Amino acid sequence: MPFGNIGIGGLILILVIALIIFGPSKLPELGRAFGRTLSEFKSATREMIDGGKDDKSKAEETEAPASSEQKPRLAAVESNKS
Repeated sequence: MPFGNIGIGGLILILVIALIIFGPSKLPELGRAFGRTLSEFKSATREMIDGGKDDKSKAEETEAPASSEQKPRLAAVESNKS
């Protein structure tokens, strides 16, 4: 039974079941999380395929001339006081 041939009817059925289970307010959040996961997976896959090619170009970019000014970056620190 191949899962690649779901079709429009099967896709609509899956979406209706997801809507019933998670509700309309939760679906956009789930979609965003799925999109982020998919983009992270793609970038990790590209990184594995490219190997050291990107590492060399990134090293060249970080060795910028001293004459170019860079703005200082501030990192936000969260404090968990209970």
